[in-house]
Amino acid sequence: MTGETTVPTAVRIHGRGAQRRAVGALLDGLRTRGGPLVVTGEPGLGRSTLLQWAAGSFTAGPVLWLDDARPDRHPAVPAEELLAAWRAAAGDGPLLVCVDDAHLWDPPARAALGRAAECLHPAARTGLLLSVAGHRAVDPEYAHLPAVRLDPLTPPQADALLDDATDGTADPAVRAHLLAEAEGNPALLLALARRLSPAELRGHRPLPSPLADAGTLGSVAGGALSGLSPEVRDLLLTVAAAARASDGPDVDAALVLDAARRLRPATAPARVRERPPALLALAEGRFRFRSPLVGRTVLATAAPDRRRAAHRALAAVLEAAGQRLPALLHHAWSLAGAGPAPALADRLAARAADATTAPYRLRATAYARAAELSADGPDRAERYTAAAEQELLAGRPDRVRPLLATARGCAAPAVVRGRAELVRGLTELRDGPVDDAHQSLLLAASLLAAEAPGQAAAAALAAADAAWTAGDLTTCLAALGPEPPPPGRRPGASRAGRPVPPPDPVRDHRVGMRALLEGRLDRAAGPLGHVVERAGTEERPEGLLRAAAAALLLGEVDAARRAGARALAAARHLGSDTLVPQALEYLAYAELRAGRHPQARAHAEEGLRTALRAGQRNTAAHHRAVLALAASIEDEPDVVARHVAAALATARRHGLAQAATLAEWAAARADLGRGRPFDAADRLGLLVLPGPRRGHFAVWRLAVPCFVEAAVLAGRHEDARTLLTDFAGWAAFGADPQAAAQLSRCHALLAPPDDADALYLRALARHDEAGGDFERARTALLYGKWLRRRRRPREARDRLGSALAGFERCGAGVWAEQARGELRALGAASRGPAPAGTLTGLTPQQLRIARHVAEGATNREVALTLAVSIRTVDYHLRKVFAVLGVRSRLELARVVEQAEQGERAEKTGAQL
Repeated sequence: MTGETTVPTAVRIHGRGAQRRAVGALLDGLRTRGGPLVVTGEPGLGRSTLLQWAAGSFTAGPVLWLDDARPDRHPAVPAEELLAAWRAAAGDGPLLVCVDDAHLWDPPARAALGRAAECLHPAARTGLLLSVAGHRAVDPEYAHLPAVRLDPLTPPQADALLDDATDGTADPAVRAHLLAEAEGNPALLLALARRLSPAELRGHRPLPSPLADAGTLGSVAGGALSGLSPEVRDLLLTVAAAARASDGPDVDAALVLDAARRLRPATAPARVRERPPALLALAEGRFRFRSPLVGRTVLATAAPDRRRAAHRALAAVLEAAGQRLPALLHHAWSLAGAGPAPALADRLAARAADATTAPYRLRATAYARAAELSADGPDRAERYTAAAEQELLAGRPDRVRPLLATARGCAAPAVVRGRAELVRGLTELRDGPVDDAHQSLLLAASLLAAEAPGQAAAAALAAADAAWTAGDLTTCLAALGPEPPPPGRRPGASRAGRPVPPPDPVRDHRVGMRALLEGRLDRAAGPLGHVVERAGTEERPEGLLRAAAAALLLGEVDAARRAGARALAAARHLGSDTLVPQALEYLAYAELRAGRHPQARAHAEEGLRTALRAGQRNTAAHHRAVLALAASIEDEPDVVARHVAAALATARRHGLAQAATLAEWAAARADLGRGRPFDAADRLGLLVLPGPRRGHFAVWRLAVPCFVEAAVLAGRHEDARTLLTDFAGWAAFGADPQAAAQLSRCHALLAPPDDADALYLRALARHDEAGGDFERARTALLYGKWLRRRRRPREARDRLGSALAGFERCGAGVWAEQARGELRALGAASRGPAPAGTLTGLTPQQLRIARHVAEGATNREVALTLAVSIRTVDYHLRKVFAVLGVRSRLELARVVEQAEQGERAEKTGAQL
């Protein structure tokens, strides 16, 4: 076993923020204590690169690399000798020990290394950083060690890596192909790019097919397949072949074993189930590769005749089970030769069209294979377009773009080209510059108008949505078009003998939205109301999302919440990963408009996760803006800043005026809550005051009450007054249930003392009608401050106490602190620290941190779990100690345990 001391070198690394923070925490901690950390991930994800980055970043002491990948050259060393050698290398300072590919060590050496890691004394200040393969089960010697897993790069990270590798010269269609084939694996992405000639990279020559061939995949992950027996290779091949027609990464084990027996009769299912190959995981009767890349490599590197035989075996098993579409798909893959097979292509496309309840991914795969087998150009274009439509619904935009690029190379009629532009525009609307999306959608509407007027109307409405997102009112109205003539009477009002035209929700939405944007609420309420009403009988998520959007336009937040919740359930039921983030977005907006910030935050957190998984950066930016607004009322400045920065980064690149306005409002509201009215007024002034930089046309008015409050506190009374006439019109419009109360509050802030009292009371009365704890509490706080300064302490105490209760009820920690400060100025005993044994005084983030700490987690571990900085955890933990009145982690654990026991007892009593 050998070691080599190295000097730091710079390593370029893309993404890996969470993983670098975990490794960085280990390195930072070596000044006071040591410990081990395992880095794992599938081949090509950069385990070695991360270790090199760590070695280059560590400056507190030497770095020792252990090289034992060829154990036949070096005998195993006992753990005690390893530890002694490390102590000698460290001297009196910290030491970082790096071991790359520790899974390749032989069993005695692995046992010694694992034992040494377990026996590392914290005081030794030695850090052990291991990399082990993630494509197989973790060796038991390392299973007990703390680990960090490398995931595939996100689309923006992979995009940046490709730019670095190609100097940004890749043609957009070629780029889409490369990113889709690489699936976020950096080594594979670089290997694919290196495979192309300059002419191919620039789109001047056709790409090789398949792009990720056996040689390329084998160069990245082929090492994982060395030393396998023919029996194991056949089983792995059957699993990999079955996964091609699966809706997810796992496949039915019984189906695979049945097919494997047809392929190799000696296969013993019981033995395989008891002890599956290390490259496979078996759970709940389903096989999956521990590394998807290894599965692709198994399929690509198999002998062609063996691969076709596996597909024939699967086709036979599936046909016997009545699964006609996947059976035919496997039959199509079993063909010898690469020529067209028009009859089979027609059968496969027809079966995909008929299988309306089949998973979107399966239908997409079937359409794409049918296109490959088609001889006719228009048929190929139509089938590639149909595959793109299904991939869009499945939430895989990385697959949509290459399919559309391939379809574009085939001759096609206008209606097929229109469908392709519609898919392209919808993809860009969720994950690209929205001006580009707008143009694609307008083109789709014109191409579809003659033969598919319904789809053309949907494309025009989507073009209006793109203009709305961009904040371009004129373009939005142009996309909506002139108000069409009424189609006839509604159901129930037909004239004798005359047929009643069917409901047209798209037309109603366009008419109502146009009337609303033109300020004619009386003309908007009817059509938009019809769209909302139709949610009662609607089952498709698209129709329910339209109803939620219409309800939000009308300010009917409860109807928007109901329609959004049903749309979410319908999208999940259908497996439409592309619509789930949008349903969560509408739900989050509805909760936010209703003043239910914790619920908005919960929906936006889930929406952000699903949007990122579906490759929808624009949708993710909207969710980040909602998260920033929700966090702005809590005492979480770091969280607000993080979400604002991320939302604005995407918004500026893709032209998302709505998300940008919401994010800037969130930052300003956080400033206002923390007692920084000058900063808040400066930020908000750009959003709400007239001028070219005014915020989104449908959003900036929501921020006016915050600006008026900040401007009055900052002495900018005239700026505040200039907005009241416009805001009064907005309040009269009726689309925002809180606006009338907020208008009275704004008038009170600017009114002379003789008038302010009545205006504050009127605002509170209107809050009682509209509901919403947060806005009512803000009015009560301002009224209480005003009363205190008018030397009316008893009335002030009542209003401030009401404000404090409202802020605590909705988790508005930073505003609650303002109310407590005012009560202290009155000499009143505010409800500061919560009574011992209760957690009600904590914000949601403080509660999360308190529970993790009560379970024994260190501040560093909490920071890693919640993806925040250690400083943020320290800050919130001090607040937790103050609110709960505790002085140690032990006391905190006791308080949390008592509170949770009390909650359980209350639930039990309620059930009894």
